[in-house]
Formats: sequence, C-alpha cells, structure tokens
Amino acid sequence: MSKSRRRRRRPQEKKDPTEGWIPRTRIGRWVQEGRITSVDELFKLSLPIKESQIIDTLLPGLQEEVLDINLVQKQTDAGEKSRFKATVVVGNRDGYVGIGSAKAKEIGPAIRKAILVAKLSVIPIRRSCGSWECACGLGHTVPFKVKGKAGSVNLTLFPAPKGTGLAIGDVGKTMLRLAGIEDIWAKSRGNTRTTVNYAYAVYNALRETNKIMTPQDWA
Repeated sequence: MSKSRRRRRRPQEKKDPTEGWIPRTRIGRWVQEGRITSVDELFKLSLPIKESQIIDTLLPGLQEEVLDINLVQKQTDAGEKSRFKATVVVGNRDGYVGIGSAKAKEIGPAIRKAILVAKLSVIPIRRSCGSWECACGLGHTVPFKVKGKAGSVNLTLFPAPKGTGLAIGDVGKTMLRLAGIEDIWAKSRGNTRTTVNYAYAVYNALRETNKIMTPQDWA
C-alpha cells in the first residue's frame, strides 16, 4: 500500500474527567455550582476533598508521573495471588503536589487508581527564598529546613540559593519539579532504595512547609 493511501490516525482527545460528574459530597456540589472557585479556599477552610473531580475542576492541567510499579504477591488458602502496585505523583509545577499508591490485577488499572488517590492527597507547598546566600525574594526553594519520614527513610530538605538545582535523588527530583521547586539541598538516611518510602518521605517533608508560621503570616 502506498504512503498516500495510508490513513493517518487522529490524535485521541483527552476526555474531560468532570464530564457527567454527579457530586456526592457537599463540597463537590459547591465546586460544581461555582460557590468555590479556588483550591486555596478548600485548604484555608480545612474542607475535606473526597472526590477527585474537585481537584480536576480547581486545578486543571495537573501532570502525572509514575514513580514505581511492583508485583505484589499474597499467599491465600486458594493459592498465591499476584497484583501490581503502582505509585504515582501529581502536580501542577506551581505549588501543589500529591502522591498515591494503589493495587490492581493489571498495570493500567493500578496506575489509574493511584492517580485518583494522588489527586485526593494534593497539598499546597509553601515556596520562598529561604537561603541566606541568595535573598532574591523569589519562590524557588523551601522557606526553611523541613524533615520528612516514611518507613526507615529520614529526609531533610534545606533551602538552596538560586542556580543550585535539585541536589536530590531522581525520585525526589521528579516530585520537586512537579511541586514547582527549582533549587534544593537534601540529606537522607535509611533504606533510600525503597522508592515508595523515599517518595513519601519527600511528600511528608513538603507538607511540613505549611505547619510552621513565618513572620509573613503575622503581617
């Protein structure tokens, strides 16, 4: 068959995840009705996010990255059951990040379930210029030293001056880029080869950026 007769496949358009959405929670109805128009309102009022469509509506353009896929086996009376466990991180590269893990019999469903879990765990990240060597005033790093722990992994993130880059492992680089952080110094100990624990340690450290008040919060 000549090249001229070959049919070109049209690129598949991504479906709108909120299409046909029927909210099941009060927060979901408020978002659909337009009473809540910003994700910051949810966090300021400490409103629970129990539907992934809330994040799809308030944070459009969220990006996803698969961090790890493992084959998990479980011994039962009926025999050995094998399932896939996927760990996914989502972020908008501008101060919001989430992480989730899920299991399924196939890789595709496991990744899709992990994405939904990650969207429900999205948190805001406080960014600033916390390095005394820089003091540029831009939000390119964390405002102060923060620590995170998951399993045997203990991780500490330090503010770094602009131009340093992400001095952290590959998993941490992926998560910090999706969170919108450009410069960082990191120190870790424990079994850091365990991707899931390392990823959750980074997530828990980033969560700490909102648990400490700064002089700007009193202004």
